[in-house]
Amino acid sequence: MSLVTFKEIFPQARREKRAVGAFNVANYEGALGAIRAAESEKLPVIIQVYMRLFHSDKGADLAGTLLRMAQRCNQPVVIHLDHGESIEQVQKALEAGYSSVMYDGSRLPFEENLRITATASELAHRHGASMEGEIGHVAQGDDSVLTSVEEAIEFARGTHVDALAVSIGTAHGYYHTAPRIDHQRCQELSEALPELPLVLHGGTGTPLEDVRKAIEHGICKVNIATEYMDTFLKSTRRELEKLDGKFLPVDKMMDPVVDDCAAHAARLLRFFAGK
Repeated sequence: MSLVTFKEIFPQARREKRAVGAFNVANYEGALGAIRAAESEKLPVIIQVYMRLFHSDKGADLAGTLLRMAQRCNQPVVIHLDHGESIEQVQKALEAGYSSVMYDGSRLPFEENLRITATASELAHRHGASMEGEIGHVAQGDDSVLTSVEEAIEFARGTHVDALAVSIGTAHGYYHTAPRIDHQRCQELSEALPELPLVLHGGTGTPLEDVRKAIEHGICKVNIATEYMDTFLKSTRRELEKLDGKFLPVDKMMDPVVDDCAAHAARLLRFFAGK
């Protein structure tokens, strides 16, 4: 296949009540694991780069590798900026070749979030890329602010985003207590925005039965960052312990790590697709 945008993968996913896994990566091996999972499962995948990597040249430099991997993958691949925090970051990602971007203004007053997201959306579409916005706030370690149905409708109309991240009770990172997912709110959002793909942030550790219900209610993209990177770190630690101080070329040492990441991503891609 090749590099695609949300528009090539989400409409059918929503009709079929499926979701696409979006995995955050920061290097070649993490990305390769997700690509291999997509190929083995014959499913599309979204490779995400967190906005922090755009505080330096890392995010743009990584684009060359990701684009090459997408072009040779036999399944659809979206290369996506995750949680962009400024128009400048969005512009930088688009210029680097990302096929999709997110601007996250969920902490801002509603009108300001709408205005900046609309500007970012216009910019993304001018580059032929897709755009994700967020309304409501998915927190990191504290209470999330649930998405208002009325504000979501106004936001979607005013920004022309291609996907909308909504807050229904999930949180970023590992949970300290079991999350309370508001499935009724998710269903209400889906019914109010029947043509707009919805995004679930905070997929790490969310009970899979809750994720499945959310997919039934219009979630088309499930973000997996912490647990995917944690898989990478734990696998790397195991391989280093096996070496016990002995030398092994880095590429050989990392091969089992890629395998572990691919297996983890494949399990989630299958589940999100209802297989």
